Amino acid sequence: MYKEILDKIKPELDKVVGFFDKELAKIRTSRATPSLVEDVVADCFGQKFPLKQLAAISVPEPRQILIQPWDRSYIEGIVQALGKTGVGASPVVDKDVIRINLPSLSEEYRKNLIRIISEKQEEARKTIRRWREEAWEEIQEKTKTGEIREDDKFRAKDELQKLVDDYNKKIEDVGEKKKKEVLE
Repeated sequence: MYKEILDKIKPELDKVVGFFDKELAKIRTSRATPSLVEDVVADCFGQKFPLKQLAAISVPEPRQILIQPWDRSYIEGIVQALGKTGVGASPVVDKDVIRINLPSLSEEYRKNLIRIISEKQEEARKTIRRWREEAWEEIQEKTKTGEIREDDKFRAKDELQKLVDDYNKKIEDVGEKKKKEVLE
């Protein structure tokens, strides 16, 4: 019975790790990636669209992002939206394309990014702890009603902790990898 409870929280824990991974992809390192700008919201024709719906985004060089709007009329809205983001570089319009040349990261900026990554790691860990508490409460409740035996309750507690430790390790690994990229 307790295995069903553990199986029920696994997809939620996977979502936590996936979300954490996507959040870190948006943080700039020494290399340019399309994920830095693809979710930037631009105002075109009175409506707001993410950049990935308005243009092709590529990385022709390690420190350059190239944005090719599907229509020339999108350029002004895209440039305005990019100017408001914290990418750390201003967009340059070159005929039908927009180029963003990323400068080198300063030491102070790197330290700030490391701090942000650590905060996001802690948020992910808190979410995992919340799922652990929810599962543990459900296990205890089912023990009280007699659906789970007392022996299975303690077995469930050990397995739940092992599961949580595995997911915390994943979060730690992803965060450390990103910190290394920032420091390169």
